[in-house]
Parts: sequence; structure tokens; C-alpha cells
Amino acid sequence: MPVLSVRLLGPLMISRNDVPVALPSSRKLRALFAYLAMAPHPVGRSRLCELLWDVPNDPRGELRWCLSKLRGALDAPGRHRVATQGDTVALDLSDCLVDALEISQAATQGLGTLDVERLRVLAGLFAGDFLDGLELERSPHFNSWLTTQRRRFHSCHAAVLEQLVGSLPGDCDEVIAHLDTWVELAPFDTRAHAALLAGLAERGKIGAAEAHLAAAEQLFRSEELDFAPLRAAWRAIRDQRPGASLRAACLSTLSPLVATPAAPGPVEPSHASLAVMPFVEEIGGTRGGLADGFTHDIITRLAKLRDFFVIARGSVFALAEKNIAPEDAGRRLNVDYVATGTVRSPPGRLIVSVELIEVRTARIVWAETFERRPDDIFSVLDDIGNSIVSSISAEIETVERNRAMLKAPSSLNAWEAYHRGLWHMYRFTQAENEQARHFFAQALQLDPTFARAYAGLSFTHWQNAFQRWGDRDRESALAFESAGHSLLVDDHNPAAHWAMGRALWLRGEQDSSLIELERAVDLSPNFALGHYALSFVHSQSGDPQAAIGSSDHSRHLSPFDPLLFGMLGARAMAHVRLGQFEEAAEWALKAAARPNAHAIILAIAAHCLALAGRLDEARGFAAAIRKTLPSYGVDDFIGTFRFEPDAVALFRQGARRIGLG
Repeated sequence: MPVLSVRLLGPLMISRNDVPVALPSSRKLRALFAYLAMAPHPVGRSRLCELLWDVPNDPRGELRWCLSKLRGALDAPGRHRVATQGDTVALDLSDCLVDALEISQAATQGLGTLDVERLRVLAGLFAGDFLDGLELERSPHFNSWLTTQRRRFHSCHAAVLEQLVGSLPGDCDEVIAHLDTWVELAPFDTRAHAALLAGLAERGKIGAAEAHLAAAEQLFRSEELDFAPLRAAWRAIRDQRPGASLRAACLSTLSPLVATPAAPGPVEPSHASLAVMPFVEEIGGTRGGLADGFTHDIITRLAKLRDFFVIARGSVFALAEKNIAPEDAGRRLNVDYVATGTVRSPPGRLIVSVELIEVRTARIVWAETFERRPDDIFSVLDDIGNSIVSSISAEIETVERNRAMLKAPSSLNAWEAYHRGLWHMYRFTQAENEQARHFFAQALQLDPTFARAYAGLSFTHWQNAFQRWGDRDRESALAFESAGHSLLVDDHNPAAHWAMGRALWLRGEQDSSLIELERAVDLSPNFALGHYALSFVHSQSGDPQAAIGSSDHSRHLSPFDPLLFGMLGARAMAHVRLGQFEEAAEWALKAAARPNAHAIILAIAAHCLALAGRLDEARGFAAAIRKTLPSYGVDDFIGTFRFEPDAVALFRQGARRIGLG
């Protein structure tokens, strides 16, 4: 099979066995090819027409012509690369070498995992700007997409060079060339300048380094940026003893940009930081009005979660006024993540697209497009905003958990120890729960003012009581005590009220529990676990309809949550209390199908299926439970929860049908 390769970084070029493939001269055909090559999913024809054609003549006819020409250029006998199904179009380049996709896949994998040779290959793929010279007249949607891609790959190029420079020996001849390119790509990245200064100093070129420092200072001052960290890095380089790693010296000075205290003591948690750059109206890339208001709302909502440090509105809008790219802004603000997005308002629709980018690696951590009918614009924006905020929080938590797992336990700071605890906590076994307790305690030893770590510690004691992994009374008391510490540290943290609400439920104080959980979601309406906890309490002895609503809302906010099995299980129990046994069985089956579902979730499924008359399925779950808990029965199930008498009678009835009574 002939080998097809595609270059998107630089002028567009397609070759087959190193022989260029001739394409018609149409710029829109080339733009269509590039857009489809980068699209992760099939694209609707209406979207492609809207993207590339701004006149009503016959955009679908022109699209058909472009697709036919692409088939002629790309297809080979027995190999069709342009796929159309229904009203969608896709390009199959799965067996082709596409430079931009190679870069994207490497960034997703993690540039830090790659060896020097692979990094060299990736650096060599950057032959120029993404689709160099392919701007289109009167195609604002495409040009906006093109600008975003170019900014993204600029940041990817800088990230590849940073990794490559850090992996090469200091005396390697190619290092300075890579450093020069890195500084050119990221002129306001202090790490790039510091690495170049160190590289020059290692070669004895002190005069050249000081000349570069002076030029950099002038550049930074012209943009009213703080130059002090870079000057401090240069002092560290000059003061370093001969033979030591100068790059290591300057980079250690830049991060965390403050001197290490001489005396040991509590260490502040190095919370992840986030900048939400102003969203733009996609047509013409303009800002203002709806887009600016939406950005302000998201910043406010994220700050209420109190999960991480969120850059204030004034700083991000000031940078946006200077037309600074989001990734570059992230480096200037010294944050870990940047969120950016666009707003489109075609007739009868509102479309919001969002990306969350890890600044240091330029990796897209999460991307999503939300499309709604703007029947009630404020309600629609509220719904989209809730989804965006919850998704950003969940994705950052996932990245931070995974990163913490790669570090030695003895080297963790408070923030990392907390996320290491979360990783173990979500395994839902007794041994992993104990590991989680250990890491939350470690985080609190490092920082006794860490409210979220107290909430996590409370959750581990709650699990011990709920799962009967320890003395229920003692563990309930410890869950309550840890939740109380969380509230004392930060009464405005929704996780603190969530922990207290769950602890009060363990103590049988339902009314007080609901008050705390309502407070959690009042503080942050985007707090998915707060809505789930409300569903959990209402499903047993509160309002079953409210339980269903809270369950649905928690899943809408966090559709891939580690506690998704609980959200589904709570809905199942609410249906039992409403006498809707078949619905209860279906939701319970969904809960039990989750990969981390524990024995109590299997017990919910067994009882709900029994009440629905699906006895064979119910007995299967009962048998699975008794493999690990041989004496498990209905009293254990009912003793786990706090059901009202009517619900107790129903579950006993179901248990008798399958031998758990």
C-alpha cells in the first residue's frame, strides 16, 4: 500500500511515497482537507458549509465538488479515505503520517515520557506555521479556527523544545539553536530566557548572556511585565560554582520564585492555578457583550469551588486587550492551566466551544462543544456554564491525581499528597481507603489549614462506617470531627459543608444533614458531589422526587464522576419508594455496571431486581455479594441505610424472594 504523508505545519503538502500529490488550486479545498484531517469526529455538512462559505449561492454544491476532488487525489484502489455517512463527512488518515497529529498525540501522551530521539523528530516536524499562507477571505469561522490552531502549535513547539533542551547534555552543540527558537516562540516565557542565559554561561559567553538579559529586560518592561524573577535567575547562574548545572540553578530559582525558608515548617499547598481567558464571538474574533459576560460568570463560579487558584478577571482581560494568545497569557501569568472558548450564535442556536490547556506542555486536557436552542438565553447560558465549570474542575483534578501518583510519596507537598489521597479514595476498597486516609493526614501535617484535605479525611472515616470496615460509632465520630475541622478552616468551602452533611447523616441527623448539603450547593451550584449527597439522603427518608432531580443534576454536571455508581444507585432507591420497581431495576443495573461499584451497590441491584420480579438476575447479584460476604443478608442492607418503615418493608419483601431475607 502506498504511504501517504501530510504536512500541515508549514505550507500544506500531501505526498505519496515521497512524490507530491497534485491538488486543485482551490484554497477552500485545501482548507476543507486540513479541517477534516484535524477533526476528531465526522463533521456535519452544514458545519462545513458555514465554516468555508459565507454566500448563499450553492455551498453544498461547492462542498460536493471539493469532496469529489479530494477523493480523486487521496483514494487508492481498495482504499477510500473520504467517508460520507448520512449528513456527515470524515477523512480517514489512520494509516498516514500527519505531522500535526503526530505532535498532538505526543502531547496527549505526555512530552515528559519521550526520549531524546523522539523529541528531536517532533522538533523537526515544525516546518513553519500551521497551514502557512492559507487564510481565506470572507471565511471568519475558518480563520478563527486557523488562528487557534496556530497558537496551539506554537505552544506545542515551545513545549517540545523545552523538553528537548532539558534532556540534552549541556555541552551539546544543538542546544543553543533550540534555545534561540524557544525564546523566539515564547518571548515572555521566563523559563526560556533563563535556560538560554544558562546555556550561554555554560559556554563562557557571559557578554552575550548579559546583552540578551538587557534586551529581554527592555522587552518585558515594554509590556509592563515583572522582570525581577529573570534577573534573580541570572544572579543564581553567575553565583553558581563551576561544574554545577547552571540550567538547574536558574530553573530552581524561577520555581517557586521565592527563597526556600531556612527553618523547617508547614508548607503551603501549591494549589493548581487557572486562568480563564475572555471568550470571543467566533465571527471576526470579537469580544464584548455576551462573550465577556459569560467569561466573567465562569470565573466567578470556578472561584466559588475553591478547588484551585483562579486568576482575577482584571488580569486576564488586560492581557486579552493586548491580543495575547491564551497559552502565552498562561505563561505570563505563571499558571498551570488556561481555559479559552468561543461563542457562536447562528440562527436558532447558541454554540459554545471550550478548551482546557495545560500550559507547560500545551496539551489540550479537555475540549467540548455545547449546542443549545436559545429559547431562554439566560437559562441556556446558566446550564452551559454549570457544565463547563464542573468539567474544568473534574479534568484538573484528574490530571493532578495522576501527576501525584508519579511522584515518590516522601517528596509530596500538601497539594500533591491530597490528590494522591483522592486517587486511592476512589478505588473503594478497605486497603485503598486506608492509603487515602494516610495521604490526607500527610497533607494536613504539611498544611493544617487545608480544608479540602480535612473533607477528604472525613470521607475516609465515612467510608469505614458506611462499609462496616471499622467500628461504625467510632468512625462516625471521626468523620464528624474531621468535617468540623474543615468548616473551621474555611466555612465558605462547599466540600467542607458536604463532608459535614454526610457526617450528620451517619449520626441520624437528617434535617441538619440536608441543611449542610443545601449550603454546599448554595455556595457552589456547580458542586456535583453536593447534589449527589442530597440525592443520597432524599432517596432513603426524604423526598424521592427531589432525590431523582438531584441525581440527574449531579450526573449532568459530572457525567464521568468516580461516584457515578452512587448517583445511579440513589436514583434506583428513590424509584423503589415511589413503587416504580422496573425503573428502579434499570437504574440499579446501570449503577452495578460501573467498574468501581462495591458490594453495597450490588446489594441495591439485587433488591431492586427482586422487587421488579427479575429473580434470576437478582439471585446472580446475591451470589456475587456472598462470594466476598458469605453471611450478608437483608439486615446488613437495611442497617447500612436510614430508610423509612415503608421502604424497609419493601426491601425485606424483595430479599425474601431471593434468599437474602
